Amino acid sequence: MREFNTTGLCVPRKHYMVDISGRVAQMRAMVEHGDYFCVNRGRQYGKTTTLAALRRELAVDFAVTSLDFQRLSGASFESEGAFVRGFCRMLLRLRGASPLPSQTRSSLQALAGRDGREPALDELFFVIEDWIAESDLPVVLIIDEVDSATNNQVFLDFLAQLRDQYLNREEDVTYPAFRSVILAGVTGVKHLKAKIRPEEEHKTNSPWNIAADFRVDMSFSETDVAGMLAEYEADHTTGMDATSVAREIVEWTGGYPFLVSRVCQLVDEGGLDWDDTGVSEAIKALLSESNTLFDSLSGKLVNYPELKEELRGLMMSGERIPYNPMRDDVAQLNMFSFVRRDDRNSVQVANRVFETLLYDLFIGEEKTRGSRIYAEGDLGRSLYVRGGRLDMPAVLEGFRRAYVEVFGPPEDGERFCEDEGRKQFLLFLKPIINGTGNYYVEAQTRDRTRTDVVVDYAGERFVVELKLWRGPAYNEAGEAQLAGYLESLGLDVGYLLTFSFRKTGKEPGKEPGLHRVETCGKLLWEEVV
Repeated sequence: MREFNTTGLCVPRKHYMVDISGRVAQMRAMVEHGDYFCVNRGRQYGKTTTLAALRRELAVDFAVTSLDFQRLSGASFESEGAFVRGFCRMLLRLRGASPLPSQTRSSLQALAGRDGREPALDELFFVIEDWIAESDLPVVLIIDEVDSATNNQVFLDFLAQLRDQYLNREEDVTYPAFRSVILAGVTGVKHLKAKIRPEEEHKTNSPWNIAADFRVDMSFSETDVAGMLAEYEADHTTGMDATSVAREIVEWTGGYPFLVSRVCQLVDEGGLDWDDTGVSEAIKALLSESNTLFDSLSGKLVNYPELKEELRGLMMSGERIPYNPMRDDVAQLNMFSFVRRDDRNSVQVANRVFETLLYDLFIGEEKTRGSRIYAEGDLGRSLYVRGGRLDMPAVLEGFRRAYVEVFGPPEDGERFCEDEGRKQFLLFLKPIINGTGNYYVEAQTRDRTRTDVVVDYAGERFVVELKLWRGPAYNEAGEAQLAGYLESLGLDVGYLLTFSFRKTGKEPGKEPGLHRVETCGKLLWEEVV
């Protein structure tokens, strides 16, 4: 019986998998066109599995040479000679590939075992060109985990040799060059830092300006996931609505391959129901675990503190960051799969799972710094959960009392909303739902004037809109907007948290406290701070 897999290579006969044949066909077309290109995606984005499928697809018509730079030790990148020896050894140990011509094998053995003078890159490429010239099939080179070569000038010199081969082939079609070269990893080649001098002066290099754009979408769509779940359903007969479950999984994961597979795995192995409630329980378990993907993301935030601050501003203060790939910070956030481009051409956190992880991180740091509002929520938890159900009106009233007690009204409502509103409410909410509920911030409504927070708790869903009071007309429009959002979610009750800070002499604010509002057939509970 097949199972869901989140470790290593996915194998069709052993694992439930999304149909990636369309993606493989797109990549084959690039190979046939003679493109050199990079497959740069975040950790556990299905790169290795996709490359394995591509190798199988190309095997009949091409001589495919597939290498993994993780097999080269750090010592293999310390000098040109060491790299040539290591590269030759990998070629000589290839299994399952088209056999090397005998003369090529002898030449590689001679370079790998040479005593005395160090073998040079140009010698390696002379051997490669002879090999390509002798081959009956076009030769394709695939190198996985190129990140292992980061920070090494020798690898950039290797890329320069490949580029020179490509340019010679473009000028003379008879020149023996790889038909296609595919580099796979997280870090894009243009972001590799080269060690130029012994004193470790660094610069950004772009030795791969011949690369074709790689536009294949490797994330999973609802249709992709539904197809995989239909195969599972055929084996297990759970009675699930595969389309509905797939929609819920993709809404949380954004189609990130590891996250999709892990959620399915948690539902399956945990004996959860294949419905929205089961997916919600799996998401809760996912967010509470440590796994290799989360560890990798955490490491990036430690190694790139400036990117962490970009994310903090985006999420906690509602800052809008234009999606400009020429900006190095945006390019890196996208490269590490933290963010994507939204329909306003702005930066948006890639999926709800990552967003919740980041909110939990930032909120946890506030707690560590002694946030009083977090403590107020923690101490009053028993007041807001009754009979296992979350009493959201009580939560909003408790937040108003806690906020006024801890902070008092700010002098400037605009500044409050920008810097404090969302953060303080989430700080208060987090310990109340912790361990039982999930929450996420609706990205389409998050800005410096309005935010929708969606909370799932014990099978119930709550939508809370946070906004500033800007007068009756604006308030009524906001109520209608929330009613429309509730309709799209199939909910009849919603919640408003309104910050009303009008100074004396200006338009009066709304009376503090809890208000019952009925509009557009929906019941709204509005708490005014």
